[in-house]
Amino acid sequence: MEWLIMEENILKKNKPGEEELMKIKELDEQNSKPDEQPEKKEQSAIKTHLYALRVTANREDQVMTFVASNVDRKKIDVHSVIRPHGMRGYIFLESETRADAEQAAYGVPYARGILPNEIDYKEIEHMLEQVKKEVNIQKNDIAEIISGPFKREKCKISRIDKGKEEVVVELLDAAVPIPITLKMDAIKVIRRDE
Repeated sequence: MEWLIMEENILKKNKPGEEELMKIKELDEQNSKPDEQPEKKEQSAIKTHLYALRVTANREDQVMTFVASNVDRKKIDVHSVIRPHGMRGYIFLESETRADAEQAAYGVPYARGILPNEIDYKEIEHMLEQVKKEVNIQKNDIAEIISGPFKREKCKISRIDKGKEEVVVELLDAAVPIPITLKMDAIKVIRRDE
């Protein structure tokens, strides 16, 4: 009953106070712990939820930095902060309780508040990109350009920038070696220069 009253008080205010968030977190923990079977709780996987945090457009990266520092400083149980590429005005927080997500966003500039409904993972799955595999490209490799204006041309790799995912190549058939900067996915290694 206390929990419902505090939740109503929180909804009336624009931003909840830290004391109220701590009380809600304690009540959530008490309600989620069955006293009869503590062993079963330890064996089961941790159930996390996704919550959407509304932010000012084009300030998503700054809000992510502030939220991450709040989580580290206050030791809040937020497992991840997600900013889907191309989606403006929202970031997602993965936490066990709504109170944890609200506490992580409390006092953050440009944060407009947590949306009332929980987000299903399937709704944002298509916006997340898979982990990139390491491409085995080395200096002096002979490669073929597979896209762009020099498609099907053979080249020699002269420099690799893994941070920008770019390579600098020189065309083999050119009379004068001119360096060309390409994306790593625009070339295919044919053979190694050993």
